[in-house]
Amino acid sequence: MNSSSSAITDITNAIASQNPFDRPLVVRSQDVWGKGFPDVPSLNAQVSDTIFEAIEKVRLGQRHIFGVTITAEKGLGKSHLISRIRHRLQADGTALFVYMSECADLNRIKTEFLRNLANSLKQIGSQGVSQWRELATALINEAFNKNHTPQQLVNQFPGALAKNPRVVDILRDKILSIKADIENPDILTAIIWTLSPDSGHESFAINWLSGRNLPQSKADELGLANLSNQDKEAESFTTIRQILDLIGRYKPIVICFDELDVPECNEAGFTKAQVVAGIAKDLYNSIKSGVLLTAMYAETWVHQVKVLSYAEAVVDRIGEKVLELKYLNSDDVVTLVATWLKDFYDEKGLTPPYLVYPFDEEKLRELGKERPIVRRVLKWCAENFKVPTEPQPQIPSKNPVESAYIKELEGLVSTIQDYMDDKGVLADSLWLSFSALIGETIEKFQIEDITDITAKAADKGYIDFKIVGKENGKTIKIGVAVLQESGGMFVQATLKRLIDYKKFDFTRGCLVRSKQVNKGATKAQEYLSQLLSPKLGGEWVLLKSEDIKPLLAILLVFYAREDYELSEEEILDFIYENKIAVDNYLIREILSDPSGQVPQDAINEETKGSNVTRSEITNTVSVGADDLFQG
Repeated sequence: MNSSSSAITDITNAIASQNPFDRPLVVRSQDVWGKGFPDVPSLNAQVSDTIFEAIEKVRLGQRHIFGVTITAEKGLGKSHLISRIRHRLQADGTALFVYMSECADLNRIKTEFLRNLANSLKQIGSQGVSQWRELATALINEAFNKNHTPQQLVNQFPGALAKNPRVVDILRDKILSIKADIENPDILTAIIWTLSPDSGHESFAINWLSGRNLPQSKADELGLANLSNQDKEAESFTTIRQILDLIGRYKPIVICFDELDVPECNEAGFTKAQVVAGIAKDLYNSIKSGVLLTAMYAETWVHQVKVLSYAEAVVDRIGEKVLELKYLNSDDVVTLVATWLKDFYDEKGLTPPYLVYPFDEEKLRELGKERPIVRRVLKWCAENFKVPTEPQPQIPSKNPVESAYIKELEGLVSTIQDYMDDKGVLADSLWLSFSALIGETIEKFQIEDITDITAKAADKGYIDFKIVGKENGKTIKIGVAVLQESGGMFVQATLKRLIDYKKFDFTRGCLVRSKQVNKGATKAQEYLSQLLSPKLGGEWVLLKSEDIKPLLAILLVFYAREDYELSEEEILDFIYENKIAVDNYLIREILSDPSGQVPQDAINEETKGSNVTRSEITNTVSVGADDLFQG
């Protein structure tokens, strides 16, 4: 017994009130970036040490690129280990970190990777600012032979911009003078704009870096050229290569691919692991300074990656080292449980009688002799967390879907804006929720089916799905298009198809969008007017983050259902029983009688952020970039 332990009554009450092990044990992206689960550095230390050694070799110039693959059984701790790597790099600043686990469209893997790259670099790095700002500062310091911190440049940015709106161009040109091989100077322009404390400037710049088109007025204001939609895949990889090249001159980059063991395939029949292995191979050939890290089941590595027609090229690159995670032993089990309990007791301000209280250490060691996985041990703890020899009131176990749903909702607090322009994910979230309502009547509309749109190649990707049902005895087919693009041509093309009821076999068109349609886009406005006219009886449902958030959260549970060990039926039942869909504003508005009105609260991107435009530049006093370095 620890002589300085807390009163046993306080500990007993704490144990009775909360079970720290009764929560989803799946590591998701928010756990990698945030606090996540307690780390036990001794678990698989040989694997993480090997990875840190690889990063150090790259940092010292002994290697340019290193490819490492981690193999492990489900629940053995692959994502825990990746989280450990992320947090070490955030603490010591030896490398920038990129994490990709979600991929909405395997057919556009380069576009998806660029989005994940941009979102990863939005995360806080070792200097207390985003990794984008770290990179921008490094580029400017090198060009001007300065040694400023990112926060200094952020603080001085508004003053310099006010004195001379061309200051970003001046900074870019100075950087170009020492990096003449940059193919697209706009990439430098956008990176510099991330230093602006104006959230409008920063968010639009990062959106552009992620491959999204901006409203034309914003593109003009920031001096960025919007790209055509014709070959986004090829253009995305060109942008990826140039961003990674810039980072590589500053410090190494660690790119982690996770959650590859899923059944989804692209149109060519390749699995997610195979598709990611392909882009990882391409990245290996392009990165000048970094470590590529992939994590998957051993059977995925053997039966999916190593059977590719170009497997030798893949294995030689991403599998230079293949590291296998080990099962736990008795010491590991005791250390794991003690670490989780320390977090619990520290949070309560309590000191237990011994490290693994209320568990019996010998029982934990017996469990360790069975060579368990991490998840099994933590589940055992959840089931046996009670004061020894004293009967305790049972804490009701949470519905496993509810626990996962709450976890994803909490994660969206900081990440939901990353999804608000992701058409595929937004449409999937609506589809899933409608799927849980088949047979139900909402707003006088009885839902009978949710179907894909049958379309030729040129028409694919515009209208997302069709809701079929009965309203007042008549068959109604609602074509739904989620449209978050800012670029005028894509908006025009979508609206043109959304009013072609005959071609796509629906009786009502529904636009789901948060942003205004640019008043200068004449054709798009014409099609919108036709959609909302009494003749077509279409609808514009305003997309708001607070309305889509619960639908996104349950979709993310659905995406990760294998990790959460949940079935499709359990998730659909949870949506129905908890009225996640039936009480949702978006769901009800899509099914309700169309108002024919343009939403008054649609976001006007044309006025968001600064009002300084390029046309004003010639009338400003010529003040140079050195103003950024005053003070």
